[in-house]
Amino acid sequence: MTGSLNKYLAELLGAFVLIGVGSMAILSSGGSIVAIAFGFGLALLIALYMFGSVSGGHYNPAVTLAQLIRGEITGADAVGYIVAQLAGAVLASGLVAAVLGASAVGRTVVGDGSDVGSIWVLALEALFTAFLVLVILRVTSGENATAPVVIGLTLVVIHLALVPVTGASVNPVRSLGPAIVAADFTDAWAYIVGPLVGGAVAVYVDRFINTES
Repeated sequence: MTGSLNKYLAELLGAFVLIGVGSMAILSSGGSIVAIAFGFGLALLIALYMFGSVSGGHYNPAVTLAQLIRGEITGADAVGYIVAQLAGAVLASGLVAAVLGASAVGRTVVGDGSDVGSIWVLALEALFTAFLVLVILRVTSGENATAPVVIGLTLVVIHLALVPVTGASVNPVRSLGPAIVAADFTDAWAYIVGPLVGGAVAVYVDRFINTES
């Protein structure tokens, strides 16, 4: 039981770092897409190095769902991971609100920047989450010391592509943490369902392409 609690705490802290640092990058960058992209990507990189060896470094329910489908994690632990990830995201946004005010958190809520509509938001978030999860599945399939770097840079590239369109969530708790604190749930369902669908699809694409998986 203690081992599971340690894993849940690692997931909470990892999500806290990811959402906290990413949110501050949004607020301090003046809207610079490059700064936001590297803020989230490098936040993920450092969170993976900080806590990844304890829990596997999911920090994202889409990744947890993928590992559940693959049988790499139990259903009970998957629930614990997701609850911990959401708690970390809410705490990160709560800290932003405490320091900079609720209006600042509102500026970190992910949103449809190009007004493409919720269906396209869902589709694009699913597609790019699938890209992210596929990379994670491939680079963590064996001993790979560079895996955290590859995963972090993948998130950077995804943000460079998606921030102007969907805001680039690719992570349900990235969307929900700020949304809960700011009480702004615009299109929240698309930012939850899209990444979860993408995470699940990635598993089956990986199995199809890599027959040994």
